[in-house]
Amino acid sequence: MLFWIIVIALVALVAYVRLAPLEPARWHVQAEGQKMGKTQAANSYIWRDPVEDDGAETLAKLDRTIMQTPRTEVVAGSLAEGQVTYVTRTKLMGYPDFTTIGVYGADPRYVEVYGRSRFGRSDLGVNAKRVNGWLAQIEAR
Repeated sequence: MLFWIIVIALVALVAYVRLAPLEPARWHVQAEGQKMGKTQAANSYIWRDPVEDDGAETLAKLDRTIMQTPRTEVVAGSLAEGQVTYVTRTKLMGYPDFTTIGVYGADPRYVEVYGRSRFGRSDLGVNAKRVNGWLAQIEAR
């Protein structure tokens, strides 16, 4: 009997992780603060870099690269709005990680990539790895 209770609990957990509402308004936001460079917390990663122009070309490159990532889709926003939020799900359990890209500020104007996990206290560096991988792909082109 205990075995079946554990199995049912695990199935319920997996179902919740995969089926829980995404709440776009909660995740379609820019990161707090305006420190340039890289900032890593327990379950998030922020990369910011100043841009000379309006940043539209940089956002377009990021969008193309991000959309090539498996299990990734747009949750909210658009390039025309200057801010887009994506969800990328892990392969095995389907845990959602959210990434928001945008152009902010006036002087200096900067591009920001803000990746964070929905569940857990630590993302084990997954968001930093993903964001830095996207940036490396863009630089290699």
